[in-house]
This record gives sequence, C-alpha cells and structure tokens, in this order.
Amino acid sequence: MTKKVGVIGWPIEHSLSPAMHNAAFKALGMDWEYDKYAIPPDIVKLSLREFRDANFVGLNVTVPHKQAVMPFVKPDEIARAVGAVNTIDLRTNKATNTDVAGFMGDLAAHGIKPKAGMKVVVLGAGGAARAAVYGLAEAGAQIAIINRTPEHAQTLIDSLRVPAQVADVSAVADAELIVNCTSAGMSPKIDESPLPDDAPLQKGVIVYDMVYRPAKTALMRHAETVGGGTVGGLGMLARQGAAAFRLWTGIEPPIDVMLAAAQAELDKRG
Repeated sequence: MTKKVGVIGWPIEHSLSPAMHNAAFKALGMDWEYDKYAIPPDIVKLSLREFRDANFVGLNVTVPHKQAVMPFVKPDEIARAVGAVNTIDLRTNKATNTDVAGFMGDLAAHGIKPKAGMKVVVLGAGGAARAAVYGLAEAGAQIAIINRTPEHAQTLIDSLRVPAQVADVSAVADAELIVNCTSAGMSPKIDESPLPDDAPLQKGVIVYDMVYRPAKTALMRHAETVGGGTVGGLGMLARQGAAAFRLWTGIEPPIDVMLAAAQAELDKRG
C-alpha cells in the first residue's frame, strides 16, 4: 500500500517539494507518494484531522500555516524556539522545524562553518531569519540583524533569547558572512537587493542568499565584485526536505537526487 506524505500551504502551486521527494522515493524504490495541497487558512485544523484520517504519514507546512498549525500539534524544542513548524509526523502528532537543519547543513556542505565570534549579518526578521539566527546562535556566531523595521528585529532577538543586536547597513563592513532571509531579488524582481548598491561589503565576504530563483541574485553579484563567495538557497530547500524525509521514513535520502530534481523543476518553469 502506497504511503502518502505532502505539503500544505496557501498558495502552493510554486512548491518544488513534490519533485524533490518523489525523485528520492523513485531512486530508492520506495512505494511512497508526495503531493501538494492548497489549504485555506480557515480550515487548517480540520485539514490536519482529514490527513490523519486518510492515513498520511506526515506533512510539510509552508506559508502561511507555519504558525497556525502549532496549537494542533506537539512542537519540539526547535519548533517552539523558532516559533514555527514546517514538518509534522502525523503518526505521533510531533512536529519540528527542519529549516534550521537545512540551513546549517547547507552551510557545512559549502565549507562554511560558523563558530564562536564569527561576525554574521542576517538580513530580515521573518520566519526564515528566525531559523537562521537560531542555528547561528547555537554555533556561537556574533549576529547583527538588519531589517527595514528595527522593532521587528528586536522582537526576533527577544523571543529567541539570543545574544544578537539590531544593526544598520554599516554592520556589513566587517561581516564575514551575510545571510539574506528576505525575498529581495527573487524572480521576477531580479534587480532588487536587500542592501544598497554602495553597501560597504568586506573583501572576501561570503553571501548566503536564501533566494534560489534566480540562481545568482543582485546581492550575490555585488559580493563577487569584492572577491566574495556566494551560495544560493536551493541547497537549503533540498536539505530541509531531506531532514523531513529522514523523520518520516527512517531512511537517508539521496541529497544529490533531490537537488537535481529541484533544479530540473525550476528549469522547466523557466
């Protein structure tokens, strides 16, 4: 009997998760199926019950439901700290947030190892930023957060209880790593950047941009002009999906297959 998993969101058409997971299931010869489901915000609780009744193994959760599902599941320490759930095991009703593992794992895969005292600037103060700040703080990095609304950045710091600070654009001058957690530069607005053109990037800075469409953003191109290294966000997407895959199946997924499937789906969409 085919085991079922999927992702819920509103809207959901953009999701690359079905392509990634189904490619992994196929590569491993597993009789599993992953699909995407558009769930309006007013029926989230009911939909979770219906997925359980239909014997789904688990679900991924994307915007705008990552906070909305929390009262109806059992979030673990990471999900509670980040304040959002993106993966549910419907067999146990336990939930977690694999964005942290996806982000930190992709940094490591690219040879980037945050450590105590490393100067990091995080751009943004939304859900993705919360996951990044949590992971970076656990590694001991020295974090500055730049956000259009400084009050939101302070709220993030206060709720996560991490030793970070609210900063302005001058903080990038001595940043060793800059992490873009905003949507600035995402297709179709590919010329946008979360930083001004004259932002004083340090020579050799590493920019990790969670945007993965386009593959190279305006911010990444800016970093390259000062000899910086750049990493796009597709690897984080694949690795957070891989963490969910492990949780549901107990099997190590083929990351390379998931990455290739995600890229192929992006290419197909143009």
